[in-house]
Amino acid sequence: MAHDTFRVGDLTAVIGDNAAAGDHRAGYNGVWSLVHRTQPMNLFVPTVAGLNLEHIFDGDRIDKDNTRRIFFEPRNAPMMFRRISDTESELHQPPTPTFHLESWTRFTLAAPHYVDMSFRFRPTQHAFNHGYIGLFWASYIHGPEDKSIYFRSNGQWQQLCTQRHNDESTVRQVADKFDLRFSEGYPECLYRNYSPMRFDEPFYYGLFHNHVAIFMFDRMEGIRFTHSPSGGGLTKERQTSNPAWDFQYILPKYEVKKEYGFRARLAYRPRCTRAEILEEVAAWRKSLKS
Repeated sequence: MAHDTFRVGDLTAVIGDNAAAGDHRAGYNGVWSLVHRTQPMNLFVPTVAGLNLEHIFDGDRIDKDNTRRIFFEPRNAPMMFRRISDTESELHQPPTPTFHLESWTRFTLAAPHYVDMSFRFRPTQHAFNHGYIGLFWASYIHGPEDKSIYFRSNGQWQQLCTQRHNDESTVRQVADKFDLRFSEGYPECLYRNYSPMRFDEPFYYGLFHNHVAIFMFDRMEGIRFTHSPSGGGLTKERQTSNPAWDFQYILPKYEVKKEYGFRARLAYRPRCTRAEILEEVAAWRKSLKS
């Protein structure tokens, strides 16, 4: 089985690997669909996915043809879905052909409105030519009126809606001084274009109809936020583009056969005040310490 449906609390989620099924296109893994009890429309573009592992990169290895099999290696390399329980599933990707990276993504639904994600990975060879490991997740949002993401910086709320794809698209945290190295001829992409903005709390949110999606992370180090106003293509019936509310994990140095990872939570709930958003973040971070 390449996917399955999970119903917990107010959420119904379809989680699967990078196989095609029905209208779902091949190559898009993670949360294929996320629907709230009080909002019948899928948060994510129906043919693709959210919390979708999309890129493994080192700033050097690029495709020599038009296949983009290296650029989108997690889309193309074999991946296996496993249902663990009524609330939990796991995606396992064996060592990939180019970067030889093995990974496990565990998704757990929790009432009333949470999708918890635990990501572990293990480099099995010295395959990253510039010495760092870059990982990138995409969430393609289904034509919201407000395409922005919102986050905190210097005690204030900040809003980011990039004007076009690959334009000042990546927001680093305040203490992130690591500049990715790219070889000559490496293509333009979201993760090599930086915004002058910085974040100082590891979460962001976006608005979807009368709901809010809050993306939270268990750490600052290594996390980067990324935005595109059109990364998910077009929703023709709504005459608008589908933004991408993305994130990255950057590991500046690594050891072969050593395991690394991080945890994230997506809260998808009816719209609330910003004070309540901060309460959501604080409650989750407190639970991580218990």
